Amino acid sequence: MDMFAGPLPARPSEISGIETIFFASSNVQQFDDAAERAAFRERWLGRYLDHWPEHVFVASTPDDRIVGYLAGCLDDPATHPMFADIAYMPAFADLSRSYPAHLHINLDPGWRSGGIGTRLIEAFCVHAAGHVAGVHVVTGRTSRNVRFYERNGFRLLRTTSSPWSDAEIVLLARTLGPVTAI
Repeated sequence: MDMFAGPLPARPSEISGIETIFFASSNVQQFDDAAERAAFRERWLGRYLDHWPEHVFVASTPDDRIVGYLAGCLDDPATHPMFADIAYMPAFADLSRSYPAHLHINLDPGWRSGGIGTRLIEAFCVHAAGHVAGVHVVTGRTSRNVRFYERNGFRLLRTTSSPWSDAEIVLLARTLGPVTAI
């Protein structure tokens, strides 16, 4: 049974499912108020849905239940003004020039380890290939998703201190090939 669909422009019914997975998967589970929750959503998800829906991929069941998503952008966040609020980007700016596309991915916990995440990554990389030379992700150095990205062709290129905690964060990148699209 094929469970994958994408890329799809975000429809209202898809946004609700994406948001449910986004908040359930987040390291931040408590918000002081609705405004703080909305700002968190905008920073890590909303801007992708609102400005680059063509780079959003979803995995869904045959009855259209969203079980995972990948939200990405082909623009370099170190140079795009919309990402000026991401405090760690200056530490990675020299690398993101070569790997400008970026993404984040989340799956419903019950649907992890079944290959859906790999299929979402591959769909995004095929979609981005020819437009950008590479793609990167930033995550916690000790996060379990580091191994997932490495299994999907990403290499750890740099570790730095997190601007928000005592933890370290890493940039992992994957080469996509030469830029051929105009």
